Amino acid sequence: MTVLEQPGAYRPTPPPAWQPRTDPAPLLPDDEPYRLLGTPAADALDPERLRLLHGHLVRGRRYNTQATALTRQGRLAVYPSSTGQEACEIAAALALEDRDWLFPSYRDTLAAVTRGVDPVRALTLLRGDWHTGYDPHEHRVAPLATPLATQLPHAVGLAHAARLKGDDVVALAMVGDGGTSEGDFHEALNFAAVWRAPVVFLVQNNGFAISVPLSKQTAAPSLAHKAVGYGMPGRLVDGNDAPAVLEVLTEAVRRARAGGGPTLVEAVTYRLDAHTNADDATRYRSDTEVAAWRSHDPVELVERELVRRDLVDADGLAAVREAAERMAADLRERMNEDPALDPMELFDHVYARRTARLREQAELLRAELAAAAAADGSAHGGEREGTDR
Repeated sequence: MTVLEQPGAYRPTPPPAWQPRTDPAPLLPDDEPYRLLGTPAADALDPERLRLLHGHLVRGRRYNTQATALTRQGRLAVYPSSTGQEACEIAAALALEDRDWLFPSYRDTLAAVTRGVDPVRALTLLRGDWHTGYDPHEHRVAPLATPLATQLPHAVGLAHAARLKGDDVVALAMVGDGGTSEGDFHEALNFAAVWRAPVVFLVQNNGFAISVPLSKQTAAPSLAHKAVGYGMPGRLVDGNDAPAVLEVLTEAVRRARAGGGPTLVEAVTYRLDAHTNADDATRYRSDTEVAAWRSHDPVELVERELVRRDLVDADGLAAVREAAERMAADLRERMNEDPALDPMELFDHVYARRTARLREQAELLRAELAAAAAADGSAHGGEREGTDR
C-alpha cells in the first residue's frame, strides 16, 4: 500500500500545468467528410474554377493510364498510380502559391506535374535513371519520397526555417494513410504544432497501406482526429470532390501563411488501381468494392456538375480530351527514347562535398568502367581482325 492509498491520505490537487492548453472543440473535424458537389453549395462554385479543375482531372487521368502502360512496356521500373485520387493530387498543387513548397510522397507524381514539373522528368526516378530527375528549386517541389513519411519532418523544417527568416512561405506535405503509422508522421505533427510552423499535412486516405486496410492501422474515429492530440485543427473532406478538397486546402494554406499554424487534412478517397504494377489487389479487396468507388469517380463528378449547369458542351469536352491525348502522345514519344546515362553521375548531388567514402567508391566505379571499355574494345578489335583474315 502506497502513502496515497492509505485512508485519509493527503491527495494534492494537480498544479495548473495539467490543464488543457487549448480548447479541443475547434480542432475537431466534421462528423462527415466535407462536400460541395451534389449539395446546394455547388451552385455557387465559380465556373472557371470548375473548368480548370476538369481540365487538370482529365489530363491527370490520362497521365496515370499512360504511365501505367509505359510500366507494362518496360519503360518504367515501377509506377504507383494515383488513378481515383486525382482530385487530391491536383488540389494540393493548385492550393499553393509559386513561392510555396510541395513535399510529395512516391505516389504523388501527378501533383508534381500539376505544379509544373516536366512529365518525363517527374518519371525519371521511377524509371531508375537518376536521383530525382528534376530540380526541386525550379518549381519548389521536393524529391518524390519513396520511404514512408520521411518528407513530413523535412516539410516542417523548411516551413519553420522560412518563418524564422520572415519568408512568406507555406509547405504542403502529402502522405498516404499507411504513412500515418510511421514515427516520422507523429514527430512532424508534434514539431509543427509546437513551433506553429506554416505547414499543411494532406493525408490521402485511399483505404489501404498496400494490402493492409485502415481498420488494422488505427482505432481512431478518423485520421483527421489525430490532429487534436497535437494541438492543431483536423479537417475531414471528400477526397474525390475536387472543389471541396481545393477549398479546404486553400483555407489551410491561408491560415498557415497568416500565422495560424499547421492543419491536418484527411481526404477520404480510393486507389482504383493496384498499389503498383507489382501488386495483385484482387487478393485483398473485392470487385464490388472497387465498382462502388468507380461510381464516385472524381473526374466524372466534376464533369457531371459542368454538364448540369450547362457550363460545357460536347465540343468543350472533346477539346479537353484531345489536349490530354496530345500530352500522352508527347509523354509516350519522349519516354520511348533511350536516355544517355553517365554512371559517374551516381555520386553527384549526394553531398555538397563528396565524403572520403564517396570519393573511394567513385574511383572504384571509374576503374571498373575503364576496364569494361577496354575489354569491349579488345573484343571488337578481335572480331575485326578475324574478319580481315
